[in-house]
Amino acid sequence: MNTYECLQDEACEDGIEVVDYTFESDRIKGLYCDGVVAIREDMTIPEKACALAEEMGHHGTSYGNIIDMDSVQNRKQERQARLHGYNRLIGLAGLVEAYEHGCQNRYEIAEFLEVTDEFLEDCISCYRDKYGECKTVDNYTIYFIPNLMIFKKI
Repeated sequence: MNTYECLQDEACEDGIEVVDYTFESDRIKGLYCDGVVAIREDMTIPEKACALAEEMGHHGTSYGNIIDMDSVQNRKQERQARLHGYNRLIGLAGLVEAYEHGCQNRYEIAEFLEVTDEFLEDCISCYRDKYGECKTVDNYTIYFIPNLMIFKKI
């Protein structure tokens, strides 16, 4: 089962209905409203997984209509939903797992974690803002600045 299918199962368990949808705008990848997530039907499996993870984040963290990004409160809710998606699909543990699997660069990490390159880049940027230069997890140090690097402590 791929990541997208696993997320669909999790969504179902959480009472979220997931439907494929044809959006008129190419900018919309997914949309959450009242327990239903609409996912753009013409995307790749990793693109769908990334969109679904974020929309599932809206289920748990957002309230009301947050489409207007001029509102600070709405931007905060959007950021929380994205962080939820990053943590669900990647997380610090996922970066370590990719390192242990032998992934040598961001493209290999994205492929291993079944996410898009853009989603991984956005995640790393978010983690850089949240943790700063680096973050230590167990016996690993993950550097976000200047580039993503992971070191295992001996």
